[in-house]
Amino acid sequence: MEPQHILIVGSTSGIGEALFNRLQSHDHIRLTTMGRQENPSAHHHIKWDVREDLPNLDELPEEIHGLVYCPGTIVLKPFGRFKKEEWQDDWQVNVLSAAALLQAVYPRLRKGNASVVLFSTVAVQTGMPFHSSIAMAKGALEGLCRSLAAEFAPAIRVNAIAPSLTQTPLADKLLNTPEKKEAASARHPLQRVGTADGVASMAEYLLSPQSAFITGQIFKMDGGYGSIKT
Repeated sequence: MEPQHILIVGSTSGIGEALFNRLQSHDHIRLTTMGRQENPSAHHHIKWDVREDLPNLDELPEEIHGLVYCPGTIVLKPFGRFKKEEWQDDWQVNVLSAAALLQAVYPRLRKGNASVVLFSTVAVQTGMPFHSSIAMAKGALEGLCRSLAAEFAPAIRVNAIAPSLTQTPLADKLLNTPEKKEAASARHPLQRVGTADGVASMAEYLLSPQSAFITGQIFKMDGGYGSIKT
């Protein structure tokens, strides 16, 4: 099987790390990572703080067969207490840097007939208090996902995953005691919060040939939170 080059932004924590661990078990996949921290198991790493401009990307493979953008933020507070700088940071990390990267590597994605996977949040399509900033940013990301799925078809597929609260370092402040975790679990019909590996399994599927007829979709992985009540 020909080597498949997958680019993961943010592979050293949470869902990105879980996805990296899943993909590196496939002999035909070559993993390039981007982020502030290097993943020592990657075939190649490009250092990038997503709050800054893109670095030089000349070292990327000429063909990229999959791109996953994992960085995110969780800043929850009443709407009236948000500062302009916090809104701007949420937009930069969650959507603007993703858009800049996709624009920069588009020729490589096109050559590779790539699958792109982005990450949204259940808070976009399910109104939740204190989530206004992240919902705005991820709502823009969902719009970008659908727009690019239409514009890039048929060469490139673009999909997004919208998890509910997931056990990752990013969400640690919300789940760092048994009481918090129990309360969060109780809000979901499935009576538990998500796992990084569970969400990563969906990303792995969207990168694979088995999902070749799927594009422009936002997949809820929220334990039923955004769809049903029990």
